[in-house]
Amino acid sequence: MTGIFATFSLTSLPPSAAAFRREVKAFLREHLPALPPDVRARSWMGFDPAFSRALARRGWVGVTLPHDYGGAGLDAFARFVLVEELLACGAPVSAHWIADRQSGPLILRYGSEAQRAFYLPRICRGEAFFCIGMSEPNAGSDLASVTTRAVPLDGGGWRLNGRKIWTTNADRCQYMLALVRTSGEAGDRQKGLSQVVVDLSAPGVTVRPIRDLAGDAHFSEVSFEDVLLPADALIGNEGAGWEQVNAELAFERSGPERLYSSVVLLDAWLDALRRLSVMQQDMATVGRLLARLATLRAMSLAVTARLAAGESPLVEAALVKDLGTALEQSIGELAEAALGDDPALAADADLYRTAVYVNQIAPTYSLRGGTREILRGMIARGLGLR
Repeated sequence: MTGIFATFSLTSLPPSAAAFRREVKAFLREHLPALPPDVRARSWMGFDPAFSRALARRGWVGVTLPHDYGGAGLDAFARFVLVEELLACGAPVSAHWIADRQSGPLILRYGSEAQRAFYLPRICRGEAFFCIGMSEPNAGSDLASVTTRAVPLDGGGWRLNGRKIWTTNADRCQYMLALVRTSGEAGDRQKGLSQVVVDLSAPGVTVRPIRDLAGDAHFSEVSFEDVLLPADALIGNEGAGWEQVNAELAFERSGPERLYSSVVLLDAWLDALRRLSVMQQDMATVGRLLARLATLRAMSLAVTARLAAGESPLVEAALVKDLGTALEQSIGELAEAALGDDPALAADADLYRTAVYVNQIAPTYSLRGGTREILRGMIARGLGLR
């Protein structure tokens, strides 16, 4: 086996992960209220600061960050287990999600010591929630064409102007980690891009929530009009934003969250099949879905092993994300078809509501974290096909 497929080595969770899983399950039994599946299906879109801070008190926000900054100092496998358990039960994790998954690790890797000392303990205490400032109204997934600009000021600092979109929870977060242009023009593509932290309470920042088909308002458009940033808003080196944002996307695309967005619906479907006298074809359909899920989980674990080794498996993460979101979307589609075919299933109100929600939100699965077309271009390059 050659190419990127050779990097998907069969990986087992270390023994410590099993003990950690028991801890997480016990915590969730104590802290997670009983909620219907259509509410739990919102999981990593569910914003609950109190729940996030309860996790933080256990050291499980910033779970991979070092003890010196308030983190748990655990490895990527522990985070894999934590994410699996949170999503499997539909815990509301959206408040701390971005900071824990990517903003914190990115600041740890590229930030100055002063930046680490300021941001990371706040992330680990559940006091600093981050959103992502990548996509723009006229750029979409073409991140290299961003036009939001930070201009250096005499005497230090930056003046920020531009717009960002698809910024999940920008109306409820304290900070945005934004990809901006600090030199050159949009035609320069990857050159001249940098990452800055924006305090979303700063003068000149306007956040406009956007309501989606399901009636939720997770996404926002954020405008910057002459926003003044301090000199230490810059993360890493000026002009190194493209390298940094790709490292960030490897964190974003590789985890179980790219497999389990529809897992509460799948569980509700299984529960209904166990209770009801149903057609055999339903069992066969669910069996095929579980087989795909098991395979993709093994691939995600292999990528996690690469991350645990300090590597940045961009292409492998893109492959898992593309295949994983296809699975997530198919769960909703197949559940909806089963409800149409089987009156006994359709009479299950919880299952029906959950399927409706998942099918309303599922088109976003292949948009967030990079569109399917962008990811497949990356995969093709990794395979030497373009």
